[in-house]
Amino acid sequence: MAERKERLVVAGNGMAGLRLLEELAKAAPGRYEIAVYGSEPVPAYNRILLSKVLQGGVGREEIELKARSWYEEQGIELRTGEAVVSLDLAARELRTSAGRTDRYDRLVLATGSSAFIPPVSGADKKGVIAFRSLADSDAMLEASRSGRRAAVIGGGLLGLEAARGLLHLGMEAHVVHNAAYLMNRQLDRQAGRLLQAELERQGMRFHLARDTSEVTGIGRASGLRFRDGSRLKADLIVFAVGIRPNVELARAAGLAVRRAVEVDDRMRASDPSVYAVGECAEHRGIAYGLVAPLYDQAKVLARELAGAGGEPYEGSIPYSQLKVAGIEVFSVGDAAGHGEEETVQQAYDGLSGTYRRVLARDGKVTAAVLYGDASEGPALLELVRRGAPPEELAASPASGKAEAGGGLSPREAMAAALPDSATVCECNAVAKAAILEAVAGGCGTAEEVRACTGASRSCGGCRPVVEALVRLGAAGGAQARPGGAAADEA
Repeated sequence: MAERKERLVVAGNGMAGLRLLEELAKAAPGRYEIAVYGSEPVPAYNRILLSKVLQGGVGREEIELKARSWYEEQGIELRTGEAVVSLDLAARELRTSAGRTDRYDRLVLATGSSAFIPPVSGADKKGVIAFRSLADSDAMLEASRSGRRAAVIGGGLLGLEAARGLLHLGMEAHVVHNAAYLMNRQLDRQAGRLLQAELERQGMRFHLARDTSEVTGIGRASGLRFRDGSRLKADLIVFAVGIRPNVELARAAGLAVRRAVEVDDRMRASDPSVYAVGECAEHRGIAYGLVAPLYDQAKVLARELAGAGGEPYEGSIPYSQLKVAGIEVFSVGDAAGHGEEETVQQAYDGLSGTYRRVLARDGKVTAAVLYGDASEGPALLELVRRGAPPEELAASPASGKAEAGGGLSPREAMAAALPDSATVCECNAVAKAAILEAVAGGCGTAEEVRACTGASRSCGGCRPVVEALVRLGAAGGAQARPGGAAADEA
């Protein structure tokens, strides 16, 4: 008689939950009997690209991360549109929204997060939505067919991307933000002002340093009232002010929960048979909402479940490298300089529309912001990760002085200057060497490199660097190596 496999249940089928399944399929194929429950009616998709769906640049089918057939091939039981609603930790049983009872030997909570709706009067009226899911995207599309003006509350990345999508749908897009400049958690004031000027040229309208006190209208939203008494008319109100970890299930079961489910360095929760990963997990007091940390956690947890050990999860350095309405932006650390950081490098080029600022504290590079050209992001992230002294900037690919030459553009020169070991795609841990190897093996486009290596598959922020490396690799491997050295000489 065959030995019974342990039953592993994953509650949540978002980006973190799927990455765990992918890593486990590589680390310990067939070790577990696996069931996955997802609250949405579709398999896992790339939530980061929802705005691109609204903007018309990406089709719905393109953001699907794995087809249902993949789960079948891996022997994974996938149940979509069915959420886990209660847990019995002592019996190791769960109950779902469909009334199903299931048992588990090990349980992974990957319940993610929900859009945070602040306690604003009238926020429950018709015509008020969040921007977090495919259903939200569909609601915005439907509203654009009859509405003329939209008000997006939140001047962070999500709010700006939502506003850009609404512009594409033909609506007048007004962004309401309670801070003095846009993306104030990622950018400094100058970068935020540059971003605002460009987005205004694209057609967005901004209402900064405004606190919303009420969604006006009888039955249906008709606009906003601010605390200073002023008003803004709108047919559609979109909240994009942040996320809240989904911890109700864990808290009701009696697991240790603060802002999110408390986990140790192996992603274990307070019950020995339960783990948590992704936006619903809190590690050393931090709940991450970015892709790269979530994928780091999934890799550590996969090794733990596979019994392979390896390095524990010790936290991540949050960073953002992305395109905001077509504009490249990068930030790492406290780029706004709210602490005791000192500026060690700052430059603005009005002709190219680019800006950079690098900060340090206690003799270590701790933060940076790039606007307009984020190609130096990987090199700056590496300096921050190592706590490198500011003096290293001058000799680094992140010096801001990459010069074109030998037929190379500045971006290609910067990409060529990166060491082969440099991680270009942080989300999927793809190094420059792997990208060049893929190009040498026949990948002739960034899309083919993405399919082969995973580079730029998630947030897409590294796409410009990947494209530069594809051009360099196609032109000749020697050009792509630091200082133009051939691969065997580097």
